[in-house]
Amino acid sequence: MANFPERLNEQVAHEFAASQQYVATAVWFDSETLPLLAAHFYRQALEERNHAMMLVQYLLDADHEVVIPAVEAPKTTFADAREPVALALDQEKRVTEQIAALVALARDENDLVGEQFLHWFLTEQREEVSSMSALLAVVERAAETNLLLAEDYLARNAVGDQGVPDAGAPQAAGGAL
Repeated sequence: MANFPERLNEQVAHEFAASQQYVATAVWFDSETLPLLAAHFYRQALEERNHAMMLVQYLLDADHEVVIPAVEAPKTTFADAREPVALALDQEKRVTEQIAALVALARDENDLVGEQFLHWFLTEQREEVSSMSALLAVVERAAETNLLLAEDYLARNAVGDQGVPDAGAPQAAGGAL
């Protein structure tokens, strides 16, 4: 059974993979001339990169080995605008499960500092799943008549963190972007 630091290193890979998937999604929306959806996913990519670097900083601070892993290539083609947003929602739900499993592992290993560190991530994931669910609902409704309505929605509503750093977030190795 892997110990908490090993699993945290695995989570670094998951966060970097999520970042790459968001870049691929943003590029797809850019190619479809949907700049606000593209911008949203470019911001999401940076956020996931920063999450990976927060985990790296924790591992460094805790004097654990840090492994920067390779990640699988992301999906880059989509049938329609709904597909990449649905993929993003599935990804956020999967990451939520991964973080919850890490919290349980830290608790099992009596690593209270590690468990406490991850509580911010649990809150963040709840917000990510909620905002991505809302965005998917908007994209699905807009796709029925005019996908530009999803662009209008993003222009009028804050979805996600809008690139604004959370003062309570853990420090990212090298600084958050």
